[in-house]
Parts: sequence; structure tokens; C-alpha cells
Amino acid sequence: MNVNRAREISTMGEMVNVQYSGEAVYIQSVNEEQATARIFPLNNPQAEQYVPVESLTEL
Repeated sequence: MNVNRAREISTMGEMVNVQYSGEAVYIQSVNEEQATARIFPLNNPQAEQYVPVESLTEL
């Protein structure tokens, strides 16, 4: 995924099927300068983490 699409998804306000390492995740925010996204697994909202945007996949 690219930074622009990740930012778009994070501001949409609706669920989009995004995966990180095969797990469904929610994109909370995007840091465009560092090309990272703050995400959490849908089944574990407390497990927030920062990952490279390029490692996210939209299905």
C-alpha cells in the first residue's frame, strides 16, 4: 500500500479490509514523512503498533 491510500483509509470513517502479516487491522493514523502507520488488530485494539505503510495490504 502507498502512503496516500493509507492516509485516505485512515480518514474515511468506514471499515476497509486491510491486513498486516495476514491479520485484519485498523489504520488509526499515518505519518507521511516516515511512511508509517499506527495500526491495531481488529481482534485486539490494545495491541497498537507502528508499521511501514508498504507492509499493509488492502484486500
